[in-house]
Amino acid sequence: MNASSLMEELEQSASRGEVLPARSDRKTRRSDDYSHCRPLFDQMAALPDGHPERARLRERLILEFLPIAEHIALRFSGRGQPREDLVQVARIGLMKAVDRFDAALGGDFLPYAVPTVMGEVRRFFRDTGWAVHVPRGMQELRTRLSRGTTELTQTLGRAPTPSELAGHLDEDVDTVREGLLAANSYQTSSLDRPVGDGEGSAPLAEVMGELDSRFELIDDRHTVVPLLKRLPERERAIVTMRFFDGLTQSQIAERIGISQMHVSRLLTKILHDLRGRIDA
Repeated sequence: MNASSLMEELEQSASRGEVLPARSDRKTRRSDDYSHCRPLFDQMAALPDGHPERARLRERLILEFLPIAEHIALRFSGRGQPREDLVQVARIGLMKAVDRFDAALGGDFLPYAVPTVMGEVRRFFRDTGWAVHVPRGMQELRTRLSRGTTELTQTLGRAPTPSELAGHLDEDVDTVREGLLAANSYQTSSLDRPVGDGEGSAPLAEVMGELDSRFELIDDRHTVVPLLKRLPERERAIVTMRFFDGLTQSQIAERIGISQMHVSRLLTKILHDLRGRIDA
């Protein structure tokens, strides 16, 4: 099996939702269960680049250590990314670890491989996991905030406040608040997502509230109403019928028994006086 065949096997396995086992079993084994792999690293290091046997040894080592990569991928599951993608990324990290491990320096492979694979998975989350891109410092702060929140919740018996988080993490309160806000950018929901689980459930966009345009009239209303109350009764009635009841000038004229032209002149005078009082 060459390198391209190995990658094809890994990709096909991930697409089927399978986890390729090591040759001996399907479970993550103890470090001493991989002791037979050390001579394989020594043999591979003794061979020159491009030697067919070196490629075969590399492929065997990757297959032997696959349960490690899959175990690490499982640890990161449930964080908004497909499990199959995490398995693929962890396997790529394992391949990089096998290629970079220098057997001549001594030491075991696992202490080198685990942080390498975990670093690859974390890099995947950093680069692709955020729905909205935020600075790397904020991404790292989110991780610290998540860990600190868990620790303080266990200690306090409730969710911590931003001030308590700031003290726990030795950060400025404003920085913590900014980090909490940035954390909302990690995942987003589509406006087309159904609100409920039942068939025919309305999409989120149809039940979301929107800004009432009449809010902009609140200040104007509080300014004008006291002035209207000071108007003579007939003038106040004309303004009310015209601008609150929506009557035309002709309809107002019929109701109070004057001509439409007279109503027009009265409205012009009333509005002029009101503007003068507002500007005063």
